[in-house]
Amino acid sequence: MMSVIVAEPGLSNVSVAHTEIGDVRGEEGFYQYRQYNAVSLARYRTFEEVWFLFVHGRLPEAYELDRFVNEVRSLRTIGDDLMSVIRVVAATGGGRRPLIGLRTVMSSLAELEGMAPLWDADPDTRVRHALRVCAVTPTILAALHRISNGDEPVPARDDLDTAAHWLHTITGELPTPEHARAVEQYLIATIDHGFNASTFTARVIASTGADLVSAVCGAIGAFSGPLHGGAPDRALDSLDEIALTGGAEAATEWARGQMAAGARIMGFGHAVYRTVDPRSELLRDIANGLGGDTVDLAVEVERAVVSELARSHPDRPLYANVEFYAGVVMDRCGIPRTMFTPTFTVSRVVGWCANILEQAQSRKIIRPRATYVGPEVVELVS
Repeated sequence: MMSVIVAEPGLSNVSVAHTEIGDVRGEEGFYQYRQYNAVSLARYRTFEEVWFLFVHGRLPEAYELDRFVNEVRSLRTIGDDLMSVIRVVAATGGGRRPLIGLRTVMSSLAELEGMAPLWDADPDTRVRHALRVCAVTPTILAALHRISNGDEPVPARDDLDTAAHWLHTITGELPTPEHARAVEQYLIATIDHGFNASTFTARVIASTGADLVSAVCGAIGAFSGPLHGGAPDRALDSLDEIALTGGAEAATEWARGQMAAGARIMGFGHAVYRTVDPRSELLRDIANGLGGDTVDLAVEVERAVVSELARSHPDRPLYANVEFYAGVVMDRCGIPRTMFTPTFTVSRVVGWCANILEQAQSRKIIRPRATYVGPEVVELVS
């Protein structure tokens, strides 16, 4: 009889696949994209360069980057048929909950553009579909946002890099180079992060041979949860609450109150990291470069909360995670809070698609087992 491995809750410390896309080493506070330190890529490279890395497994030569940039910029445009779908979705509430709206529009995109199941598509077709999905995601999200707020969508442009284009399509205004670069660094830092819930969901769906968009839609659903991608705005809400109750001086008492009430402090702690989250350190540096009262408050609150968490849990200190400073950076760059998680999605869809393409190389469906713990079997008799 085949032995069964009983995994820990949440599949923690269980490896379920081999991957060449990246790795997260929680004990060290380190993560990588392919063969590169991910934080170094965010500090010194562009989003398009790193996107190319995820697709092709290496950084591009200058001529390759030019060609790649031109290709992905041309894929941003939304046709009339898809725009009609976006308007209907936005009018029925999809713009107020952008990730729900994105799932619906993406499903229509797959049908309108005839995206075949991964099982039937050749590798070049899979890559083409992945580039289209990644390139058009920001355009769809921004259009849903603007229509739901009574504004017309901003037409896609082919003369802006991904981060600047994202800010432009949300606000209708060209961003400053400082804001565009800050958002770009955030986007690079959040493309991928191991087998998190959304990435694993995408790979499970891809293993069935379904079309790429189905796998992306499943990932979006997982990502929308507040324990995953849906917390940057909640972390900033906490800063607002602290500011109203006395500012930095009130942070310690606020943290004690949250812990006494058994409430989760959004923006702190991580499922993998047992030390400082390197993404948080990067974003703190970016936030400090942007400056402002919110940034100053965030730094003081981080210090106070980490101290209180260490006092309360000396055996397991918790630190600020990516979401704590993510909200601060996005707020300083003019992104509305309702678009914080969508901004995260703009980057993470590149990671999802890379994982989907890698999973599609295997012909084995992901099919784990569960340990039954219910009542004993009762045989029925006539």
